[in-house]
Amino acid sequence: MTMLQPRELKAIEAYRLKQEIEQESVMLIDVREAVEYAGEHIPGATLVSLSSFDPAKISSTQNKKIVLYCRSGNRSIIAAQKLFDAGFKDISHLVRGISAWKEAGYPTYVNRDAPISLMRQVQIGAGSGVVIGTLLGALFSPWFLLLSSLMGVGLIFSGITDSCMLGRVLAKLPYNQRNRF
Repeated sequence: MTMLQPRELKAIEAYRLKQEIEQESVMLIDVREAVEYAGEHIPGATLVSLSSFDPAKISSTQNKKIVLYCRSGNRSIIAAQKLFDAGFKDISHLVRGISAWKEAGYPTYVNRDAPISLMRQVQIGAGSGVVIGTLLGALFSPWFLLLSSLMGVGLIFSGITDSCMLGRVLAKLPYNQRNRF
């Protein structure tokens, strides 16, 4: 599902962002969650998670172009709209997010001591829910199979919308909230 882009939002490709970072002409903002940022991010990026995104946290006085990024580009579009609503004018976002940056072969900061990625936490949680629901359904009552079904529906919804309710819940856990790992 492709989200509508705000009309003022400019798309920037990874190679062009790399050039502008080298020229020190951009303020790069990562809108992913703290655990994602802690695990890997583009050097020089500042974390302002979408889940607690506040345009007041972003200074428009640095005379630098604001560039947002996330994993794939969807969350950066949502954050950009919040900035436009707050009166910001010149906003760009990295097309296809950090995925495109890495595909281009550009460096990222990787912290091996960070908690496992949010996506892996979701996979573990959803997989566990399916297995537990199936086992309880087979051993005790078929009503427990509803747990497996709900997990499946949740995964389908996440795939269609590129937003994950379980991921949002997991992102709020204390070990995923630490800003510095």
